[in-house]
Amino acid sequence: MLSHIVFFNLKDNTADARQALVDACREHLDGHEGTVFFAVGTRTPDLQREVNDQTFDVALHVIFATRENQDAYQTDPRHLKFIAENRDNWAQVRVFDSDC
Repeated sequence: MLSHIVFFNLKDNTADARQALVDACREHLDGHEGTVFFAVGTRTPDLQREVNDQTFDVALHVIFATRENQDAYQTDPRHLKFIAENRDNWAQVRVFDSDC
């Protein structure tokens, strides 16, 4: 399996903007072929231990059955539409892919 984790920092990080990105993730990024697990949500602000990274607004977690599933997802029209419709509000995007 392959774990695809994305952390978004938003230019406009109001509650409404964070929720809009969460909704867009659910609309465009859930249900792709080979998805084993999908979750998206906002940072939990009251978790402020030394090890908690506080530098993101929204986190996306997708686990794919195979690397090939993740490769297909990257060029899928739904994924590309998500990027086109949402990237203007991204201050920073960090992607962490790992085998699992």
